[in-house]
Amino acid sequence: MRFEEKDTIAALATAPGEGGIAIVRVSGPEAENALKALFVPRRDFESHRFYYGHIVDQGETLDECMAVLMRAPQSYTREDVAEIHLHGGEWAARSVLQSLYRLGIRAAEPGEFTRRAFLNGRIDLSRAEAVMNLIAADSSRAARAAVRQLDGGVSAFIRDAQARMITLLSGAAAALDYPEEITFEEAAGDLESGALRLAEQLEKACDERGARIAEHGIEAVLCGRPNVGKSSLLNAFARQERAIVTDIPGTTRDIIRADVLIDGLRVHFSDTAGLRDSADAIEQIGVERARRAIAGADAVLTVLNAREELTEEDRALLKETENAPRIIVLNQWDQPTVLRPGDFPGAVTVSAVTGEGLAELEKRVAAFGAGAGESALTQQRHMALAREAAASLRSAAAVCRAGEDVSLAVIDLQSALAALGRITGEQVDEKLMDDIFSRFCVGK
Repeated sequence: MRFEEKDTIAALATAPGEGGIAIVRVSGPEAENALKALFVPRRDFESHRFYYGHIVDQGETLDECMAVLMRAPQSYTREDVAEIHLHGGEWAARSVLQSLYRLGIRAAEPGEFTRRAFLNGRIDLSRAEAVMNLIAADSSRAARAAVRQLDGGVSAFIRDAQARMITLLSGAAAALDYPEEITFEEAAGDLESGALRLAEQLEKACDERGARIAEHGIEAVLCGRPNVGKSSLLNAFARQERAIVTDIPGTTRDIIRADVLIDGLRVHFSDTAGLRDSADAIEQIGVERARRAIAGADAVLTVLNAREELTEEDRALLKETENAPRIIVLNQWDQPTVLRPGDFPGAVTVSAVTGEGLAELEKRVAAFGAGAGESALTQQRHMALAREAAASLRSAAAVCRAGEDVSLAVIDLQSALAALGRITGEQVDEKLMDDIFSRFCVGK
């Protein structure tokens, strides 16, 4: 979608519905004139100063408000921006927007304010994406990753990598232009080693698992034979009754989930069907789903009933999960027990009834997300392009190793440089911008 950059746009910048405040944002060359037309008392606005007054249109007072004008380039979009702070609610905000539209202001498209900030050079594309990630963050870990990106962490990393690529390109160009001064062997050796070091750095910066955990959380699966207390543990984690708890084996037949925040990280606990052989077709489906959940989990909580000796089903489960990211949980520790923690290295003793050991178990689960979101690159788009750049760098190194023409390596280096440019938006097409900014909410 193409936009007229000289248009003046407006949208509700706060969430729709009832609330304490509603903010209408206007950006573009007519922002100041529109504010002066509707704001009473009329005045010459000083930039970045709040004023008290009313919004009046066609003789009707629409709301009591505060208003501020932020003149370019000191604004979010680097255009003139006006914000009108109204009482929260549907009517006032909708009425003010309709008044602005009558003045010739256009309704903003999703993400158009941030798109203008990018096009006007206030932020690069990676920082624009960070705005969206910060808005969508549902845990402090995800928010911290977005803030690092918003503060330019990705930009600084990419700029450093680009500078090193340009140095490599300069060395190759010098060898091509002045072969009598720089031998092919010297140029190829420097280019090969430099390209490989940079490729390794880019690949190391891509932590797919950590990025996924920071954004979406840890998948923690409770597994065990029937009636070892998995559902009671799920309820204890959730601090509410999420799963049905009875003495009847096989009560849980499907996966029941509860989301919990632990140390700023979202953890998705899943209570699964008890793992056992069963003639019940429905229970068999539940057991199969449980096994699939275990296979895809970041943390597997293998639950044993500490009051009973190990059964064949317990032993089979311990064998099945021994190579998984596992925590052995000895449950029902508030009762007389027969299992000993020393027989299960790293086991955690808990009581779902009293809560004993629950904090330690939560701490152990959160440890599976250690370092999540702290890598240099945390967005799938960025990691894909970094890996593309690394592949081109390795291709350039291979050209040098094989003794081929250095000019062929230059082509690979230029491809790597272009891939990194697409991360920050130095090389970007309209389709990519449409795809990124269409995911924003209107008003941002």
